[in-house]
Amino acid sequence: MSTVASLPFFLLTIPAGAVADMADRRKILSVMNLWLASCAGMLAIFGFLGALNPWIILVAVFCAGAGFSFYAPAWSALVPEIVSPAELPSAVTLGGLQLNLSGIIGPAIGGFLLMQFGASVVFVLNAFCFLLVTGAVLSWRRSNLQARLPLENFFEAFVSAARYVRYAPGIQVVLARDVVFSFFISVIPALLPVVGLRVLNLDSRGLGCLYTSMGIGSVVGAVFVIPQARARLSANTLTIVANVLVACVFVLMALVSDVRLFWVIAALAGLGWTLTAAELWVAGQRAMPNWARGRMNATHMMVSQGGIALGGLIWGGLAATAGVQFALLAAALLLLFSLPLAFPLSIDFTRQLDLEPAPLSTHYHRMFRAPGPSEGPVVITMEFEISSTDRWKFLRLMREMRLTYLRNGAFRWQLDEDLEKPNHFRMEMLVASWSEHLQQHERMTRNELQTWERVWRLHRGKGEPVVKHYLSRNRELLMRRNITIPIEDAPVEDLPAKV
Repeated sequence: MSTVASLPFFLLTIPAGAVADMADRRKILSVMNLWLASCAGMLAIFGFLGALNPWIILVAVFCAGAGFSFYAPAWSALVPEIVSPAELPSAVTLGGLQLNLSGIIGPAIGGFLLMQFGASVVFVLNAFCFLLVTGAVLSWRRSNLQARLPLENFFEAFVSAARYVRYAPGIQVVLARDVVFSFFISVIPALLPVVGLRVLNLDSRGLGCLYTSMGIGSVVGAVFVIPQARARLSANTLTIVANVLVACVFVLMALVSDVRLFWVIAALAGLGWTLTAAELWVAGQRAMPNWARGRMNATHMMVSQGGIALGGLIWGGLAATAGVQFALLAAALLLLFSLPLAFPLSIDFTRQLDLEPAPLSTHYHRMFRAPGPSEGPVVITMEFEISSTDRWKFLRLMREMRLTYLRNGAFRWQLDEDLEKPNHFRMEMLVASWSEHLQQHERMTRNELQTWERVWRLHRGKGEPVVKHYLSRNRELLMRRNITIPIEDAPVEDLPAKV
């Protein structure tokens, strides 16, 4: 059942992230809540009919997992639209808090209702709760307007996600930190049951108490520790302190055999996990533009799950071959050795990012015919005349503009200097279609627009920099190979040897 529940997240999270950016996220959440209510309702119907069997349950669990795999990226992308940037850390902490509380209280309530009324009634109540959430989502009205440009197709959405990660250094830093943290934190879900069942000789109820203690530690951290820590420490420093705490937890898990003391250790594990995960998640949200938030959140989830899966395999294998105690101490030592990576991969830079949408004006689109959305490829050139004193400043800014255009839609970018006119530059980029070029303007953020305006102000020529757009006609030439040019209509020097 665990495998069937997690399989949709592995298969569908990235496509779900693309859908979250292509469609209205509010509608996605509403549809997915209705889908989840249908899954619970189906179980309730089969339960009342006395027809529940393992295969029906597995199918329903898979369908529910598919619904949650589409729900998670859309919801994660929607949160920054609901709260202000200043409120985002608190909103993320509150989201983690309700998740931990539901993990503690939900199974207890479900178990009580199951004993009193039976599984079918529990499924009915579950379906009703999903319908309540649907009503709450539909009652919310977004304040920002959606872009009215043609939507990307599914393949373009996939490509743009990979392209954005490749050319966005901020996202790369956050994802790298996610991988490292997930790899080491996987020690807890991989080895805590082993320690509880084999070392502490707990039964299933005692193991459940350990997980409850870990949830309580997460709640205490979210309510009392995180607000105080954020007021005194930077995000990067807080993650380092939390990782030191997690390393200490690993050591204590290897050395302590008293059950009551182990409950405290489990609470500390939940505290350290929450501190680091919350800061990395906030940093990720700050480093994502709104137009790619669904795809980037899906990538964030996939990377984290991949790190946990890889870590669980390695730490579990090490415990099986060298012993649980050796695996825990090795994990603690390697985690401490990895802490220096937090300095070159600091996440503090995300506080200065301003990725609010700032669409670029298209006033320089002066042309005799506007291309159709699917026409392309399109070549865009910009010509700059720069003062010799601003040369290196211009080149430095153009390095940033290269990353901006490549992650926002261009698949080729280059800068050339005129050999006959020093400090005369020509920027050229190639995009797949006219629609993709218009999307570039819509995807511009405030930070990117500021850089673009600084480049524009360095121009020293007459008027504004010259901007030109070229529509490729190679496809037409290749499609019309049998075209002929009348001899009497063509100059001799223009006659082709073979057309």
